[in-house]
Amino acid sequence: MRWELGRQSDQVEDRRGFGGGRLAIGGCGTLILVVVISLLTGSNPLRILQILNGSTDSGSVSAPPSGGSPAAPGAEDQGKKFVSAVLADTEDTWTSIFAASGQQYELPKLVLFTDETPTACGYGSAAQGPFYCPRDRKVYLDLGFFDELSRRFGAPGDFARAYVIAHEIGHHVQQQLGIADKVDDLRSRSSREDANQLSVRLELQADCFAGVWGNRGARKGLLEPGDAEAGLRAAAAIGDDRLQKMSTGRVQPESWTHGSSQQRVDWLRRGLTSGDPGVCKTFDGIF
Repeated sequence: MRWELGRQSDQVEDRRGFGGGRLAIGGCGTLILVVVISLLTGSNPLRILQILNGSTDSGSVSAPPSGGSPAAPGAEDQGKKFVSAVLADTEDTWTSIFAASGQQYELPKLVLFTDETPTACGYGSAAQGPFYCPRDRKVYLDLGFFDELSRRFGAPGDFARAYVIAHEIGHHVQQQLGIADKVDDLRSRSSREDANQLSVRLELQADCFAGVWGNRGARKGLLEPGDAEAGLRAAAAIGDDRLQKMSTGRVQPESWTHGSSQQRVDWLRRGLTSGDPGVCKTFDGIF
């Protein structure tokens, strides 16, 4: 993948090094206090969180709650550059697609963090993998996930990693188009099994949107031979059926929230083949 040829996005928020420990005092009241102090002083709210947690040395970092060690600075910097380049290309792609239909694409932020970080959707953890928070319209990513994708799930390569980012950006696209709100409304009135199926449709559409971005990138010479196949392998690696087999040895379709490996491959391939978001109709017959 020729990601070095593109520009870097200025929408990356780097929280690595601020520590991931949760507040030990005050709960919600402390969070409100942090916001007030931040507004009054113009200080970084994460720095205030550090101080309230008893970390007054600007170079100190809370102990990672889940163990492990951070990557070397050089690897981290390269990872950030990669993420910034991929994010920039998704910005260009979706800005163009939205403009073609007379709409304006709002650029999302992408937050890099280590272990845990506060979000508008509650505390985010690296254990849950990359995720999108609709309340603050930000994508959250611990770069350690890319190592997991390669070592644990057998899906190495730049485009496999780029697919993960593009998938989360797909959720931002759904939020802007009003799709996510419709799904949330339907889920609130559905049984757990039906709600899970709606979640599957949402995730498969995000896969398809990721494929749309990949197709547009290929047209610009961003992709190299074998990149599309690497993305498809990544999609297959994180299907619900495969993950359930790895963790419990059993497959329970009624509990799926992201779709099977084959479903994820099929919808990513649709986007990759067409480059048209109009083919990503996973909610046909529902709304």
